[in-house]
Amino acid sequence: MFREEQLLQTAAEWPAFHSIKTAPGPELAVIVPVFNERDNVQEIVRRLKATLVDYSWEVIFVDDDSPDGTADLVRQLGNLDQRVRCVQRIGRRGLSSACVEGMLASTAKYFAVMDGDLQHDENLLPEMLDNLLCTDIDVVIGSRYGADGDIGDWDERRARMSRVATWITRTALNTKLSDPMSGFFMIRREAFLERARSMSGIGFKILLDLFASGPQPLRYMELSYEFRSRSLGESKMDSRAVWDFLMLVLDKRLGGIIPVRFLNFALVGVLGVGVHLGIMFMLFEVGKSPFIWSQSVAMLVAMTSNFALNNILTYRDMRLRGWHWVRGWGSFVLACSIGGLANVGIASYLFDASTTWIAATLAGTVAGALWNYALTSTYTWRRKAQ
Repeated sequence: MFREEQLLQTAAEWPAFHSIKTAPGPELAVIVPVFNERDNVQEIVRRLKATLVDYSWEVIFVDDDSPDGTADLVRQLGNLDQRVRCVQRIGRRGLSSACVEGMLASTAKYFAVMDGDLQHDENLLPEMLDNLLCTDIDVVIGSRYGADGDIGDWDERRARMSRVATWITRTALNTKLSDPMSGFFMIRREAFLERARSMSGIGFKILLDLFASGPQPLRYMELSYEFRSRSLGESKMDSRAVWDFLMLVLDKRLGGIIPVRFLNFALVGVLGVGVHLGIMFMLFEVGKSPFIWSQSVAMLVAMTSNFALNNILTYRDMRLRGWHWVRGWGSFVLACSIGGLANVGIASYLFDASTTWIAATLAGTVAGALWNYALTSTYTWRRKAQ
């Protein structure tokens, strides 16, 4: 706030500033993260114009380089209406981080976040803004689980997943929100900036990230609404979104002590151990192949599966494709082979020094994992490879 006051004072004291014809900025910025939502963009703008007719507003579509030309259409609309803006991100993915960048790109005092699939009820926006204008609360949340809320036509599987995720969130982070998984809310600029640098930016649940990141609890209220059915486009809910949600909860629960990317990497490594043992059982126990050959094949398959999963999950924002995937696989196998030697060497040294075999094995495993993570994050997944 002090910095903003300084800038305003400087502008007021600048003589040339008063000679320039100016117009005040928008009071509300509606942030809409999109990926392949070209079919919905025009309808979103039309509905916002009809709903926010009495307010000063802008809509910022944050597009993760959609191949369907979403960003191009947004810019075309922006040429016709200056309230429509586009932030196009190249080489980056993620709903939460998109929302953060959209908010940081606006001068508005209030930020609303809503999905680009028309499932959130834009008619709730004026009531949200009025509550922020007339009270001292920090955030107004659209709740599907309020007294008059509804999840729409979700099938039982998705409804069950949502209930489980809500229970996990409320239990792990000790929050009383009825809908902590909501992606539809409005927040004061000051409340957002107070938390921006502490946020994880992981996955698609930015509201959860906001509530778990601030030094002080957010003052909030919830407004019920009915979740609509998607009519155009495809849902972005998949196994990776579930993984990102779990990583976000763990990251906030652990207080950021362990880097979330390393946590991803370590969990993928645990899965790799299972793959290794499974291949060994099939080749050595069932197939009666020589031990050395079975061990070598199992190790290579496990390394490959670890690389593939890390490429999809741990380094999703730096994902390797095509020739870069092949190069990355080679550097990953080389790094992990060296890490395996370090694992055995450290464990053997500690065991020879009268350390229990369990402690020696764990120490070797941790050392190997740290080595693998450090080397692969430097040489396998690197920005210039994208």
